[in-house]
Amino acid sequence: MGDLIVAAGLVLVIEGLIWALSPATALRMLAAAGSLPEAMLRRGGVLAVALGFVLVWLVRG
Repeated sequence: MGDLIVAAGLVLVIEGLIWALSPATALRMLAAAGSLPEAMLRRGGVLAVALGFVLVWLVRG
């Protein structure tokens, strides 16, 4: 359970850094993502989940 909380904290740190360092870029990225087809967003999400799973598996193995 502790690892899950640490992972959630790291996500918040990374997300916060993006908004703190360059909010204009973050807004442009959101606008670009909003114009993409839903299927492409879904494929990107599945890819991110798969890569994250592999990364955790390799590190925690």
